[in-house]
Amino acid sequence: MSSFEDADTEETVTSLRVTIYHPGQMQNGIFQSIRFYNPEKLPSSEVVKFGRNSTICRYTFQDKQVSRVQFSLQLFKKFDSSVLSFEIKNMSRKTSLLVDSTELGYLNKVELPYRCMVRFGEYQLLVEKEDGESLEFFETLFVMSPRPLLQEHDWPAGKPTPEFCRSSLWCTQSTSLSASPREMDENEY
Repeated sequence: MSSFEDADTEETVTSLRVTIYHPGQMQNGIFQSIRFYNPEKLPSSEVVKFGRNSTICRYTFQDKQVSRVQFSLQLFKKFDSSVLSFEIKNMSRKTSLLVDSTELGYLNKVELPYRCMVRFGEYQLLVEKEDGESLEFFETLFVMSPRPLLQEHDWPAGKPTPEFCRSSLWCTQSTSLSASPREMDENEY
């Protein structure tokens, strides 16, 4: 027998492909810390955080409009399934997160569908999941889109509104007139 025949069977890993777009991505260096087109293998126990704080977040956005921790992804396995799933949780107190048409407020979470659009402020992320067998690892792959994903993939427009809005009319007017809300430190009030 050869060593090839005795070798362990390699397991496939669950993977997330994240196609990302922001209107200022070319000029501002917003995504300079994200390694595009490089798959990254992560332990399944890791909670993956996205935001502007590089000491807390694995994937950072160089943008003051982004919260220190904007959202997180965590892998889990349902009781009645061998398939791994992800939950996405909004970690921003100031900005809601849209997952397709579901609006998540602060600390709200939802299971991530196999293919969905995640939006906050002017950020658009098309997240696509591919199942794997491994319970030890998962993989991420980031791709930058040159065009807005909402138009390219025919998703309904609509912007997440800041949580602190008191009426939908006021929120609609204020978010259309200015840039996305900026998270403030507690001592800036």
